[in-house]
Amino acid sequence: MTLSETAFRDIERKDRASGVPVSYLKRAVEDRVLDFDEAVLGFDEEMAMAEAARCLQCPDPQPCTLSCPAGNDLAAMLWHIHEGEFIEAALVLNETSPLIEVCGRVCPNLCQVGCALSTRYGAISIGKLEEFVADEARLAGVLDIKVPETKTGKKVAIVGSGPAGITVAEDLIKLGHEATIYEAWPYAGGVLVYGIPSFKLDKQVVMHKIEDLEKAGVRVITNTRIGEDVMIDELLAGYDAVFLGTGAGVEATMNVPGEDLKNVYTATDFLIRANVPADMLPEGRREKPWVGNRVAIIGGGDTAVDCARSSVRLGAEEVTIVYRRTEAEMPGNKVERHTCLEEGVKIRYLEAPVEYLGDEAGRVNGMNVVRMELGEPDRSGRRRPVPIKDSEFIQEVDTVVLAVGYWPDPLLGEKTEGLATHKWGLILADESCGATSRPGVFAAGDNVHGPDLVVTAIAAAHTAADNIHRYLMGEAVEWAEPIKR
Repeated sequence: MTLSETAFRDIERKDRASGVPVSYLKRAVEDRVLDFDEAVLGFDEEMAMAEAARCLQCPDPQPCTLSCPAGNDLAAMLWHIHEGEFIEAALVLNETSPLIEVCGRVCPNLCQVGCALSTRYGAISIGKLEEFVADEARLAGVLDIKVPETKTGKKVAIVGSGPAGITVAEDLIKLGHEATIYEAWPYAGGVLVYGIPSFKLDKQVVMHKIEDLEKAGVRVITNTRIGEDVMIDELLAGYDAVFLGTGAGVEATMNVPGEDLKNVYTATDFLIRANVPADMLPEGRREKPWVGNRVAIIGGGDTAVDCARSSVRLGAEEVTIVYRRTEAEMPGNKVERHTCLEEGVKIRYLEAPVEYLGDEAGRVNGMNVVRMELGEPDRSGRRRPVPIKDSEFIQEVDTVVLAVGYWPDPLLGEKTEGLATHKWGLILADESCGATSRPGVFAAGDNVHGPDLVVTAIAAAHTAADNIHRYLMGEAVEWAEPIKR
């Protein structure tokens, strides 16, 4: 079903606009902070139909779809839901997104920002409706990947099994190509398994998708780090093309004295140890973090919020996010931040650590914090935090978690001759086609444009997959050196 077929249906728009938004269900705070199970329960059938019935079915171009990087036909989805056609709604989404179960749970819902009802009446809860129909479709067993009987004989190696890698694998096998995914971790899923906490995205949701890919013929090889265990040149010798979807998994630090103390964690290490089952981890990372009573999270994005909520579930009594700007400059999802506050986390603005202090055993027990004020905007467009003279104070802590940013692993660039990279290990790829400086090697997602959303990785991966297909079929796919970010 196309946008034009769903546009501007004959409905009473005034009545719909004045409808009361339907709130989705969440587990009670006192229950959900005791475990890592998903915190949001979502909609039931009746609630979903009522919420979808608020959709105005705007004429083309529909603002919700325009706001969705994946281009999902959201008006069609909402029409089917309001008609009680949940499977049909899910299949509409599945035409443009391979990860509808995931996006419904973790997407910051850019589509809702575009919703015509957002400013006056309250945007439709499109993300939670997507989650609802995706789960219905999973239960009905209709999300199997359909592949053609006739194969092309072309083989593609996909490095990384996160959103970009999954998208490219599915797109290519639907076109009759063979796809093999290489993943450095013990299980496939990338950031969806090893980066996003289970209380937001149950691991089994991701495992279902990996199983779908394997049933459709995708080969998945884990515990294999490309650039270390196998080189790109070796892949090119055995495959017709290579796709790099390695994401951004190397964490930034602040170079603050004391970062090497015990119980000063990077966010990824902390989240992995906290919420990933031990049998899915390498042997050296299976022990859960001891957080003590007082935890400080340094940073202000969604990862900082994830770490704070995880700390609460690990038993910390006092969890504080320390952010060097104000809430107005804070990145990340406001809904997630509100949920974090519901669970007892405190946020302190305009503060930054300048030193971590330790006891005789080398364990962190405090941090020297300076108060900040905002100066002129920096290159990000946000006002730059400036330390206030003589404002330092000591905050007692048992654990510190650094959640201050991510960059791609520079290993591929260092170990692959002729693969152009630039600052912080970002791969130079032509984002109009995904081609890199190495013929036959394509890239998309966070390893190209830096840390971003699951849905933007999906959109970029679709573009790359289209052009990998063209390349495999003998068309010229030219690499034009991109402007460095």
